[in-house]
Amino acid sequence: MTEQNYSNIPYLPHTEGDRQEMLAALGKRTFEELISHIPQEVRAKTLELQDGLSEMELSQHVAELAAKNKSTSTQPSFLGGGSYHRYVPAIVGAVCSRSEFSTAYTPYQPEVAQGSLQVIYEFQTAICLLTGMDVANASMYDGPTACAEAALMATRLTNRKKIVVSETVNPEYSMVTHTYVNSCGLEWQTLSGTTGVTKLEASDLDQSVAAVIVQYPNYFGCLEKLSEYAEAVHKNGSLLIVITDPISLGLLTPPGLFGADIVIGDAQSCGNSLSFGGPSAGYMACRKEFIRQLPGRLAGATVDNRGQRAFTLTLQTREQHIRRARATSNICTNQALNALAMLVYLTYMGPQGLKQIANISLQRAHYLADKLAGIEGVSLAFNAPFFNEFVLTTSFSAIKVLAELEAQGVLGGIAVSAFKPELPNAILVATTELTTPSDIEKYLSAMATVMKSVKTGVETQKQKVPVA
Repeated sequence: MTEQNYSNIPYLPHTEGDRQEMLAALGKRTFEELISHIPQEVRAKTLELQDGLSEMELSQHVAELAAKNKSTSTQPSFLGGGSYHRYVPAIVGAVCSRSEFSTAYTPYQPEVAQGSLQVIYEFQTAICLLTGMDVANASMYDGPTACAEAALMATRLTNRKKIVVSETVNPEYSMVTHTYVNSCGLEWQTLSGTTGVTKLEASDLDQSVAAVIVQYPNYFGCLEKLSEYAEAVHKNGSLLIVITDPISLGLLTPPGLFGADIVIGDAQSCGNSLSFGGPSAGYMACRKEFIRQLPGRLAGATVDNRGQRAFTLTLQTREQHIRRARATSNICTNQALNALAMLVYLTYMGPQGLKQIANISLQRAHYLADKLAGIEGVSLAFNAPFFNEFVLTTSFSAIKVLAELEAQGVLGGIAVSAFKPELPNAILVATTELTTPSDIEKYLSAMATVMKSVKTGVETQKQKVPVA
């Protein structure tokens, strides 16, 4: 489709006259002139569509193009690393699609938004119960930005300028947080995680450290020793920030009971589909004495002038509500619909349902890990206890092995080298309640075939090398 014929498509809202008027206001003659500063290599490719297609024919053609994509629901998927293929119960969509939720906006007039405020209040309650913390806010953009906001919050609470982050933290969380820290003129330090878990030494802590950030379970799937870290960090007068997977907390001890000061994470695995990587919501909870520095907003329960239960925005520390100099964050929204999806999911599942899902995920991961380790050329990278993710090491390039697995219809995991170049043969593998026994058997069969074929290919190449 070109600039010359796109105006003939009936469902585009602007007429050719509208477009020309907008271009004139911008001082441009054509749309191409408007975007001329954008390099060709980063522009989205325009679909080449046949002229004269009816709406029905166009819809059919686009559907055929879309069918070339293979979703995680149509093939065995062992992808993880922060985004997980988990089941979304029908009740989540049924509740979230109600007009009072799907069309509602920020409650600037709380007294007329009781439904939205109650949802926020219940979400905060669920997060506190899940993490073992005292208070939670009305959600964040996503997990990585929640981590960055937690780091800045720690600097305000401690009056210190250094953030210490473990190498075992999800790279996306680490990169976003580093961007925030760097832009604010703060110091950044990393902790070794070569054994799969964080190595925290006394020399890593000094009086400039505001917070130490670890993940539980971490990016490699391993379980960190939170109680040991909390003791050392608090002895130094610093804060412990913990990134969590909400599903794992159905089975694992909440970080709050280990002494965490701030707990953050992402709502994606609870009622939010993969959706090509978004949208999602982040959550943040902390100890009660830190509530004044918690970014965003908090909804509270109270009683109105008729003695009836009511809800209100108790704290509004974002810059849209108060002076920028006093604001704790410039976050402008709280991803309320995605947070609602997490709330509906947690309410529907309940403690026992969440525990069951976590247990299934754990059992299937450990079964798969044991079986994979029995294949020649495959071994587990770390010895630390893990939840539903683990890292395996192959005798050959992880990228090559994963490509071979995908050719056999299996999404085998994530090449760790994308973020950790020093681990070229490492693959991060995840299982969920949607990982069926047949999926596991197909993975094992495919991996065994791939390792044999790759090994044969390598040996054949060796034989072709002439001897001097």
